[in-house]
Amino acid sequence: MGDETVSVKVAVRVRPLLSREKLSKECIRVFVNRNQLLLGKDQNFSFDHVFGESTEQEEVYNEAVKVLVDSFKDGYNATVFAYGQTGSGKTYTVDGDSTQPGVIARAAGDLFNYVTNSERDEYTTFEVRVSYLEIYLDEVKDLLNKSQQEPLNIRDDEKGHVIVQGLKEVAVSSVDELRGLMRFGMAMRTTGATLMNEHSSRSHAVLTFYLDKKSSKHARNMEVTSSKFHFVDLAGSERANRTGNVGERFKESIHINSGLLALGNVISALSDPKRRSTHVPYRESKITRLLKDSLGGNRSVFVLMTGYLVIRLKNKTFSKLMF
Repeated sequence: MGDETVSVKVAVRVRPLLSREKLSKECIRVFVNRNQLLLGKDQNFSFDHVFGESTEQEEVYNEAVKVLVDSFKDGYNATVFAYGQTGSGKTYTVDGDSTQPGVIARAAGDLFNYVTNSERDEYTTFEVRVSYLEIYLDEVKDLLNKSQQEPLNIRDDEKGHVIVQGLKEVAVSSVDELRGLMRFGMAMRTTGATLMNEHSSRSHAVLTFYLDKKSSKHARNMEVTSSKFHFVDLAGSERANRTGNVGERFKESIHINSGLLALGNVISALSDPKRRSTHVPYRESKITRLLKDSLGGNRSVFVLMTGYLVIRLKNKTFSKLMF
């Protein structure tokens, strides 16, 4: 599939203020038409997309994610990273609710509609599967398999594709089936209380769609196309003095932050043609090792960040934008 190019795009969504926040001073000015944010008086940031407070879920999906779903259906790997602090609107953007589905449900709906319509061609069949895992303390845990107690290993197969040994993949054919699996997996995910959040995610989680397309228009020549689409829910970067983390919570924070740093280094390298041609540090962490064949090469990567407007959150918002 052509040249070794990678497309890394970044979007920011600013959620509306809550009632208790409206008395605070705003720290972000949003310029949707210019795709820019002004943080404080002099910190200006430009992005591929900026979504303001009034942006609907459908617009976020259509502008930021749909093009990746189309690429995935054509046989290319794709990845969406969701990044945001507690209360920033990340969960709503990604998961949505019963009346306003998030980007995952909308992507799944598009995918299943594509499969249903395409299967009217008697020569083409599809299989859609999903897996769901978390990376906790730099170890891989299967969120769809309660009986799996030992950490899973990541390796390359004989074709150079990244695989997770023993990871459960479940065939799905509807958005409702997907939601059921996601609820099961989220209940298995590692959480813990910090000063910022009573149920803080202590891990990075990866929901993966696998699409196998088999075409047999010629009896002797079966064509098989396989692709992967990762939705990565990144735990927010943490400072011990803000979260009150000690002991096990502090150890978790170290692993969360080191994974984010490694991911930032890889995305930075992929975005720089000179660095990309020499060395991309995929092996610095499990999260980058896992996503190697969906980040490098002819792939599409999208980073979707969520944030607030209020002045007391300026430091958190600034560090997130810098990431």
